[in-house]
Amino acid sequence: MSTSSGRMDGRAWGVLLVLCGAIFLEGIDVAMLNVALPSIRADLGLSTGMLSGVVSAYVLGYGGFMLLGGRTADLLGRRRMFLFWLTVFLVFSGLGGFATEGWMLLVARFATGVAAAFMAPAGLSLITGNFPEGPQRTRALGVYAGTAAGGFSLGLVAGGLLASFGWRWVFFAPVILSAVILLAAIPLLKDSRAPERPAGGFDLAGAFGITGAMLLLVYGVVRLEHPGNGRAGTVGTFAAGLALLAAFVVIERRAANPLVRLGILRSGPLVRANLGALLFLSSFAGFQFLVTLYLQELRGWSTLQTGLAMLVIGVDTVLAPTLTPRLVNRFGNVPVLFGGMVLATLAYVLFLPVGLDWAYTAMLPTMILLGLAFSLAYGPLTMAAVDGVDEHEHGLAGGLLYTAMQFGTALGLSAVTAVNVAALGDGGSPEAGLNALQAALVVPVVAGVLGAVVTAFGLRARKAPRIPEPVPAETVTVTG
Repeated sequence: MSTSSGRMDGRAWGVLLVLCGAIFLEGIDVAMLNVALPSIRADLGLSTGMLSGVVSAYVLGYGGFMLLGGRTADLLGRRRMFLFWLTVFLVFSGLGGFATEGWMLLVARFATGVAAAFMAPAGLSLITGNFPEGPQRTRALGVYAGTAAGGFSLGLVAGGLLASFGWRWVFFAPVILSAVILLAAIPLLKDSRAPERPAGGFDLAGAFGITGAMLLLVYGVVRLEHPGNGRAGTVGTFAAGLALLAAFVVIERRAANPLVRLGILRSGPLVRANLGALLFLSSFAGFQFLVTLYLQELRGWSTLQTGLAMLVIGVDTVLAPTLTPRLVNRFGNVPVLFGGMVLATLAYVLFLPVGLDWAYTAMLPTMILLGLAFSLAYGPLTMAAVDGVDEHEHGLAGGLLYTAMQFGTALGLSAVTAVNVAALGDGGSPEAGLNALQAALVVPVVAGVLGAVVTAFGLRARKAPRIPEPVPAETVTVTG
């Protein structure tokens, strides 16, 4: 799929666009639902707890099964896992659109999250497996990361537009996109080599241990949103999750064919990339949720107006595959990532003095900075996740990265919700709502600062190898 110059041929671009379509589908699916939540509550009469559960169910499925999904892709075949779970994603997204009760949405979203947990790491490892290390892989990862980041931001606009016709289209639209991607993926995708299953078999004990631990830990984070659930139950959930995690470590040390080779965690760049991803997504997820509440519930904006307000964040879809590789080539991976973290933090700080009568021009600097931050941070995070990792463990590395992202998303949502609820108390006036929102906005700022600090530890590390700049004639912009 390459030439001597490292350029990609038509089939290579076809493979890349299919895989980019899948990661775009995942991002746009989550973002569209977030914008449509008020419409769903109004139509189905859901309580605040049930509405939060619609988001949390996806997070539980995604975060709980991600590491298992990454290792399964390595063991059973990336192409096979990608196609199968893309089909599951398609089916349950459609079922969510037919839901008439809250519990139906919960089941559909949990199953969709599980499907994404298996599909996402398989897709990332197919990228690294189908494109050789060097110019092709760098270009492919740049386009892939830009598309992933663009899915979150463009999904807000798409969700607002679809919800204006009816919230069920937020579920039906991904079905159509999934079907197109599936039909294109079947003839195009190939595993880089036939998967070899270890002679000792699958590490079932490790699989059950880590899946149970992730489910409990994510559920514990979700419980933080509702202080009334009981502190003892929340502490117990975290304790059980940590106990299972400790048991998992013991199992993996003794297993002949471990689900997760613990030695992979000795990689400094990989650990920093995962911590950075957790904090970066935590800050953005919390901020996005608060801005949605601010625009729709405090300002009375429609779902479409809310989506259009965040459209400028989608500039990362263009900049990530074009500008970011040039910056990494000149300054190195870590400085570029650090710059993205700093810009994101500055964006959140600029939004802190938000008022009930703010014009959009006052919000625009924050939106622009977030678009630039995603452009600079998302690609380097994706590259760092597999940097120096053997190809046969790329599925595992992808699973670790996406677990960190999903856990960060859950943590960010739960933290801002808990602070917002606590600060609001019994207040029901717009002024009280604004004060509570401003208090919760401190959470993304703190997460952004921590993310920048974690990334800064890598600034003294060995300078990242230079990577070739993208060939202008081959620059491709992937849009939804």
